[in-house]
Amino acid sequence: MLSAAAGGAVGAALGLPTLRLRKARAQAGSGVATQQLGDKLHVLTVGGTNIVAQTRSDGTLLVDGASAADSGALLDAVAALPQSAPVTTLFNTHWHPEQTGSNERLAAAGATIIAQENTRLWLTTDIIWPWNGQRFEPLPEAAQPNQTFHDEGELDPGVRFGYLRHAAHTDGDLYVQFPDENVLAVGGAASGAGWPLVDWWTGGWIGGVVGTMELLLALSDAETRVVPAHGRVLTRSDLEAQLEMYNTIYARLAGLLNSGRGPDEAVDARPTEEYDADMGPSEEFVRRAFESLWAYLSPDA
Repeated sequence: MLSAAAGGAVGAALGLPTLRLRKARAQAGSGVATQQLGDKLHVLTVGGTNIVAQTRSDGTLLVDGASAADSGALLDAVAALPQSAPVTTLFNTHWHPEQTGSNERLAAAGATIIAQENTRLWLTTDIIWPWNGQRFEPLPEAAQPNQTFHDEGELDPGVRFGYLRHAAHTDGDLYVQFPDENVLAVGGAASGAGWPLVDWWTGGWIGGVVGTMELLLALSDAETRVVPAHGRVLTRSDLEAQLEMYNTIYARLAGLLNSGRGPDEAVDARPTEEYDADMGPSEEFVRRAFESLWAYLSPDA
């Protein structure tokens, strides 16, 4: 009983109670869900990926575009929104296919596609993940982002965007901020449904997860709603709890690396043990997070 109570307390602090986590996983890929964040701002969950849609006087703005297979369902959901209009602006929060699957279709329709420059570069090359051999071919030139930036920018006072330079998920992560609604869309740089993917092959790392949480906290207040690529919308208190958690895990993994351990030994050390009941099985997360240290803390390895 005491153990169960302690586990519940940890889950509540992280903002990821076990029942919610299971529900989020069960709903992944199960159609389209819509959550309203403001008069003209919605979260559309399509195929398990969160897309932020803002209906504007000059057309609809999307933060991420779902996978190519889900692109049609996404655009149908956009068309069903109140005051909807054709998509004129698309942000790619990073290069992964769940974010860039509508690029080709929307670019052909004349949309502006905005991304951090590193994301554009990743979309011009073959990528093969070493941990599972999965290959990603370059997007056609016409489907690549046609407007890039390095640090930050602004469409107007109601839409600001910036580079998440600490590289939590990839080295091309960006955020889009909607000040009027007090909403931050952050893509894969945060997770509301269990452990995130640390894509170290394209620059992400566990230290970057910590740094990104600190940056998001600096951009937020007690009322800010943070929309991750997957799972539920997060609050500032969720970010604070996750910062503490990831900082603890980072310190443990760095200690293992510095003492000469490898990925298998990192998994065996169970550095996420007190969080697993609420966050889910952690072996893959621990492996990727540990491997991410090689480039940042062991450049000659």
